[in-house]
Amino acid sequence: MNVRMNYRTVSPGAFKAMMGLERYVSGQFEDKVFYELLKIRVSQINGCAFCLDMHAKDLMKLGDYGDHILLLSVWREVPLFTDKQRVMLELAEAITLISEQGVSMELYDKVREYFSENEIVDLIMAINSINSWNRIAITTGMYPGCF
Repeated sequence: MNVRMNYRTVSPGAFKAMMGLERYVSGQFEDKVFYELLKIRVSQINGCAFCLDMHAKDLMKLGDYGDHILLLSVWREVPLFTDKQRVMLELAEAITLISEQGVSMELYDKVREYFSENEIVDLIMAINSINSWNRIAITTGMYPGCF
């Protein structure tokens, strides 16, 4: 496998812009496990090996979360995840796959039960951020260990 290009060196300004968004978003989440679960689930949906590898390893550094990683794609079927995590995962899936069904009012109301409006904006930005990272990594041919 070969990386198609190193976008970081080709366009440092684009990389800097993405890192600015990442720094902002990551600073909004005190619960780093929650944030890593979000990034892993979106990366699973998008099929981004580079990001899956990175964020699974980041989550493992936070503790024993092997079962969370192994069962994240079937989160609806296991009692491992909290109600708040479940709502976040449902929102992350809906936004990532927005062209399929949009974000229903029912889901939005459920999200509002667990998150303030400010937190909802932060979630939307976090979901958009990892979706962007996935698309960059996939398009440029990044894979685990490529750098």
